[in-house]
Amino acid sequence: MTENNNEKNKKDDDRSRRRPGRRRYTRRPRVCQFCSEKTTAIDYKQQDLLKRYVTEQGKIRARRETGTCAKHQRMVARAIKRARHMALLPFAVERIRKS
Repeated sequence: MTENNNEKNKKDDDRSRRRPGRRRYTRRPRVCQFCSEKTTAIDYKQQDLLKRYVTEQGKIRARRETGTCAKHQRMVARAIKRARHMALLPFAVERIRKS
């Protein structure tokens, strides 16, 4: 019985020697920016705020990228769509053709 325990300890020691300094990746819990600021409404006229939630191609960034909660992500998406309709934000970026 003690021989099995010694063998397990040797295996554990070998594993720790292989890659010193490596740690397991643990995702840091993200906190919604709007929840922490206690924002009640997201306005479509706040262009500088909304530009952070749009990619270079003009797509709305996902929740997992931005860290917003579901409630505020819906509000952001609605505000971006309204800003696009009012021509405050572009629907898509113009492409320059090489000819």
